[in-house]
Amino acid sequence: MATADLWFDPLCPFAWITSRWIREVEQVRDVEVKWHVMSLAYLNKDKDIPDGYREMLAGKEKPVRVAIKIAQEHDNATLGEWYTAIGTRRHDNGEELDRDTVAKSLADVGLPGDLIEAWDDESLDAAVAESHHRGMDPVGDEVGTPTIHIEGSAFFGPVLTKIPREEQAGELWDGAVAVAKFPYFFELKRTRTGELDFS
Repeated sequence: MATADLWFDPLCPFAWITSRWIREVEQVRDVEVKWHVMSLAYLNKDKDIPDGYREMLAGKEKPVRVAIKIAQEHDNATLGEWYTAIGTRRHDNGEELDRDTVAKSLADVGLPGDLIEAWDDESLDAAVAESHHRGMDPVGDEVGTPTIHIEGSAFFGPVLTKIPREEQAGELWDGAVAVAKFPYFFELKRTRTGELDFS
């Protein structure tokens, strides 16, 4: 069985699409998916980014604290289930990524309501940073999320604008596994076109 380790921030729509792709892959390939937390707010805190993007990131370290608290107190499958719940609310339903939405997402999967207290718990930021670095350091500073490790090879991506389904998802996975075998393979890229499609 192959292993796919996926790092996510609930804020990122590209990570959401990639995560839904890897869920499809689970149905058609022998793969174990493991979920991990990264933080776009942490990634960009010292970077020269546009003012509008910095404003958008303001306070977005808080949902990530809830994610890391789930990772600490529950198993990995539960973290994945919660990510599905918060991602569905945020990306599919267009809800704000605020305290109320995160609290509802905990209830969606039967998690204890007091986990929302992690929202303002700055002591969790060190654990967020540790998880973040485990995922991001192997791919470098120039990238963000989604980040995936396939059998130990770390990549930014795949960046998708639509979720491949069924065997198409498997075929894309096969390609990712193929390039992961080559330690000297680093990048394929083209400019994104089209709108994001979460369907």
